[in-house]
Amino acid sequence: MIVTKGIRFSNLLKWSGPHIIWLLILMTSIAFLYEFELLSFSIPWLPISVIGTAVAFYVGFKNNQAYDRMWEARKIWGGIVNDSRSWGMLVNSFVSNLFIEKPLSENELHSIKQRLIYRHIGWLYTHRNQLLAPTSWEHISQGGHLARTAEFYQRKFGVGLVDDQIEGADPVKFLSEEEFEEIKLLKNKATQLINSQGDDLAELRKNGLIDDFRHMEMAKVLQNFYTLQGKNERIKKFPLPRQYANMSRYFVGIFIALLPFSMIPELMKVGDWGLWLSIPITALIGWVYVMMEIVGDYSENPFQGMANDIPMLSLCRTIEIDLREMLGETDLPASIESKNGVLM
Repeated sequence: MIVTKGIRFSNLLKWSGPHIIWLLILMTSIAFLYEFELLSFSIPWLPISVIGTAVAFYVGFKNNQAYDRMWEARKIWGGIVNDSRSWGMLVNSFVSNLFIEKPLSENELHSIKQRLIYRHIGWLYTHRNQLLAPTSWEHISQGGHLARTAEFYQRKFGVGLVDDQIEGADPVKFLSEEEFEEIKLLKNKATQLINSQGDDLAELRKNGLIDDFRHMEMAKVLQNFYTLQGKNERIKKFPLPRQYANMSRYFVGIFIALLPFSMIPELMKVGDWGLWLSIPITALIGWVYVMMEIVGDYSENPFQGMANDIPMLSLCRTIEIDLREMLGETDLPASIESKNGVLM
């Protein structure tokens, strides 16, 4: 998540510099073809303006849907934050000796509470790791230049910024060795960790450490975690429909290909400076359309480890700190801070 008030010009050049270069080369080449009369035809401005308007509407629709996916993902993670705090509160206050004939020691109770809360923290980091696994339609999976560009963005403006803090986000440290061995070969580890929480609640009810009402209330929170996990998985595993995601790219390409054959001849009529005005102005118009397409393209997948992502690591760390403080712990990890204007 970009957290600066604005995007620095240097970063803007890094993200869009290659597009500025090829647009300037294209417009300069066509402008000099007109200048040396190697091209004599021109396209009337009216059909180009109609195409440009249609493309703007289409790309705008795609960007709206991409933003909706990103904002929905943020709301889901907001629900995970709230329910995680509720889970910590319920574990801390509901698990007690109130309904048991032979009371457990404070250390034994604390051990049970720590197991339930630590397993939940392990679920958080496991769920994050599963969401970051690339799908076939994400940029990093495309191969060639697109994959190399995505890898660069991840390294310089994404998950690469927090490589030095990943060790603290390893779910293994929050699970017992036996439990980790049980789930490490499973396909959906996060699902099985919540299931283990349910098994633990059933065992606590059997042993009289919680009553039926408390058992039901705590089970409802676990059901909420399943619901929120499923919503995140829906966004991750169901892409923005390809007919919208890809066709807008083709439409932008068609518009940019036709644009100089209308704009450049018209601007060259201005006078002696017409040739030199036509190149940057036409390239600028093309750049605006390219950037509209790219913004939507890199926003439609909010779990791909780039600057536009939901700051999952920061949210997980915030929850971890809150829950461990509920256990009375003081040796806590540091909060995740933004780097280069990006919070992951």
